[in-house]
Parts: sequence; C-alpha cells; structure tokens
Amino acid sequence: MLGAGGLGSPAALYLAAAGIGTLGIVDMDDVDASNLQRQILHNMDRIGQRKVDSARQTIEKLNPDVTVKTYDVRLTAENIMEIMSEYDIVVDGADNFPSRYLLNDASVKLGIPVVHGSIFRFEGMVSVFHPLRGPTYRDMVPEPPPAECAPSCAEAGVLGVLPGIIGSIQALETIKVLLDLGEPLIGRILTIDTTEMSFHVFKLRADPQNQVVWENRDRIEVRDLDGLCAPWLSH
Repeated sequence: MLGAGGLGSPAALYLAAAGIGTLGIVDMDDVDASNLQRQILHNMDRIGQRKVDSARQTIEKLNPDVTVKTYDVRLTAENIMEIMSEYDIVVDGADNFPSRYLLNDASVKLGIPVVHGSIFRFEGMVSVFHPLRGPTYRDMVPEPPPAECAPSCAEAGVLGVLPGIIGSIQALETIKVLLDLGEPLIGRILTIDTTEMSFHVFKLRADPQNQVVWENRDRIEVRDLDGLCAPWLSH
C-alpha cells in the first residue's frame, strides 16, 4: 500500500477483510482532522498520530490474522526496491507525479504489478499496470503535466465518498490479479464521473517510444525524480 490516505484507507480495509496475508503500508504523515472526511482508516482519537500506526491499529482490530508491516518513510530510490521486493503487488495511492514515476520504474524493473488509482474533485480512475502483461504508467502519461495543472487533493478538494469508490475498486482489482480471477484492468482505464454517475472504459496501448519496459529492465536506473520525471536508462 503506497499511502494510508483517501485511496489507501478503503483498499486496506477491504484487503484486510478479505484475508490478505501480509499488508505493507508506506506513509510518512500524521493523522489530521481535515483528512477524516475521506481517510476512513483513522478517527478523531488519533489526530496527531502517525498514519501507519493508526492504520495498523484499525486493520488489526478488523482482522488480527493479517500481518501488517509499516514503513514510516518517504518512498525514495534508496528504499523502494528493498520494500517492493517483499510483496506481490502494489496498490498505488500516491498523489504526486514524482512518486508515481518512481513507483512505475521500480515496478517495471522488478516485474511487480501496480494497481493505480487517482482522483480529482468529482472524478477518478483505476488501471492495472502489469509490466509482464501490458502497458504501464509511462505508456499512459509519458510526461508529467505542469504542476499548476495537477493540484493535490488538499489543494483542489475532493468529494469524500469518491476515494472510497476508487479505493474499493483498487482492492477488487488487487484480489483479481492475486487470484487470477476474471479480467483485470490490464490495458484498460476505468473512469468515473460522479457528477453524472457515469463509468467509461478506455483501452490503453503500449507506447512504442517508451523505453522503460520489462525487456529493458537491466538498464533501468531507479532514481529520485524531484519533478523531473524523464526515464533513466543506462547505456
């Protein structure tokens, strides 16, 4: 779980309820009252507590048979490979582009699928980026948009129920990938517009210009991007 916020909260709850074996949670923030309209892992009694600790308490009360590992750190090039290599799949609840590109490059290098979710005001989307079976995040967003075009939830606001919907779908897709059930959203993007309550599915194809692919995994250099999200490949 990358993030114990709006998307990570419902995803973690449903995965724990389903009996997932081990759940790792990466987050380095504190619980804040302004988050509680969407971050349902937490509550008023835990304001000021570290989110990973609050998340662990909630999950253990829901299903004590789930092993919860917490990482109270910022995900960086120094630690992402070590953390990710312990898991079968990553649920992406990041809210910034450098983290998404860092996660993508590490997932491609390791061959670990990512269940991506993102939200903006009344709209959201979900896709499964599986480096062994289909396109990945860099195929969808080759270059990051300007910062002013991609405000965070704190800056732009978000309908509190929306991340509950998107995070629940992420949990569902995670279970499908792990158990090889049905047709996961590999090579497809599911979008929702809650103002008119409409769902749409778009096909995503591999970008022939994208060099960050499984076949080039030995050349991929996982680096902190700090806003510069161009791929790093050795030559």
